[in-house]
Amino acid sequence: MDDFDSFLNEQLQDPEFKKEWDASQLEFDITEMIIAARREQNLSQKELAAKSGIRQSNISRIENGQCIPNITTLQRIAAGLGKKVQIQFI
Repeated sequence: MDDFDSFLNEQLQDPEFKKEWDASQLEFDITEMIIAARREQNLSQKELAAKSGIRQSNISRIENGQCIPNITTLQRIAAGLGKKVQIQFI
């Protein structure tokens, strides 16, 4: 375990920190899925923008965690990647 993991595990003992960490996990997961799918297809942000109809600057902001895409934007990105959005309660 590295220093960050040790620090994170210590911080997660604080209920308020854990609550905030858990709340941001979905946003992080969505961002990671978009980046992974784009890279899997060897697409640049500019190419994904052309395929999805979403400006490259907005894709960059989503991938950098500066904005959270709404469902419609997620669907457009997914369509540009040849995929569909699936949401589940688990």
